[in-house]
Amino acid sequence: MSLSSVPRESRRPIIGCTSSRKMSDDTPSVEFKGLPSSYVEAVIAAGGIPLLIPEGLGESDLELVFERIDGLLVPGGGDIDPSFYGEDLRHESLRGINPGLDQLEFYMVRKAVAEQKPMLAICRGHQVFNVALGGTLWQDVASQTESGTEHDLFRKFSRQHIAHDVSITAGTNLARCLGAPIVSVNSLHHQGVRQLAPELTVAAVAPDGLVEGIEVPGHPFAVGVQWHPENLVHDHPAMMSLFKGFVDAAGK
Repeated sequence: MSLSSVPRESRRPIIGCTSSRKMSDDTPSVEFKGLPSSYVEAVIAAGGIPLLIPEGLGESDLELVFERIDGLLVPGGGDIDPSFYGEDLRHESLRGINPGLDQLEFYMVRKAVAEQKPMLAICRGHQVFNVALGGTLWQDVASQTESGTEHDLFRKFSRQHIAHDVSITAGTNLARCLGAPIVSVNSLHHQGVRQLAPELTVAAVAPDGLVEGIEVPGHPFAVGVQWHPENLVHDHPAMMSLFKGFVDAAGK
């Protein structure tokens, strides 16, 4: 029996996960395409089947993939090329820029928004979500703002380290999933939302006012979060509820 002949209501939702490339630490000439297992495990635990979407596919192939998936996960990763949000000068702190990945994720995000397909965007994905719809970013929060909160704890602590609280906007999909007006989160980013895209609304903010959650009003589920819930699902039930809410939406 082919996948297309299985009724959607009788199978677990398929979650397309965009993936990036990385050179092997053991064999420098070998390149891998994938994403950290924490995303895969969180999707499976929430009831979904993860399907990795690699760079390099043409638009017609991406269209075919998009038709087959029930939901889209856009994970964390390197920085977005600032030329995509109208800035030619690059901050010295930028790392991991990959225009090919940017274009892949912009395409998939715009499709998910336009066609009402459930989507969860995390950290870099949260920033991609904003830029894809016309927003801009702080290239480096610490040096470009007067933030009193340290956000870039990458490599300073474990990925499970709780860095600060975020306030959740009532009435949003994010609020319904998390079930609390304030949640504690990790923080592994040095960039952040500067100008919010016109189609988006703020769903969460950090103590310094940095936008930590965004979503499309009226969409079944199009949510972005700046933190990394996939690293918190084992110890913080609200983060598992976020993945569960996303996968459940994809199942509908």
